[in-house]
Amino acid sequence: MSGLMFTLTPGRRWPSAFSRLTRCFLSADAGAGKMGADWLSSSEREHFLLELRATGWMEVEDRDALYKELHFKTFNQAFGFMCRVALQAEKMNHHPEWFNVYNKVQITLSTHDCGGLSKKDIRLAKFIDKVALSL
Repeated sequence: MSGLMFTLTPGRRWPSAFSRLTRCFLSADAGAGKMGADWLSSSEREHFLLELRATGWMEVEDRDALYKELHFKTFNQAFGFMCRVALQAEKMNHHPEWFNVYNKVQITLSTHDCGGLSKKDIRLAKFIDKVALSL
């Protein structure tokens, strides 16, 4: 069996990027009980991105993130949408970057601990699409 071994000299700290990546790799979905549960394999990534592009999501040019702009009839509808997404995001402990003006909501999804897209982003994007369709 082969694997990676890392040693840390006493008194030194891991670089912050390494810490973020290890937290993401070692994080597990609730009940999944497996390592790397949030990472997307390249085939999963391609499949999910193709699926999400069909519903209006775009990849952000300068970073590993997804973006979508939604328009609603009124501010109340936009705010109601944001409240539903906020409750789900809190349950997932995965919060979107978003911006709202009147009836427009702009959303960017990325998993900061992983340094890019993860399964959490895919799940939240699908939830967002489901809520938007219900309004």
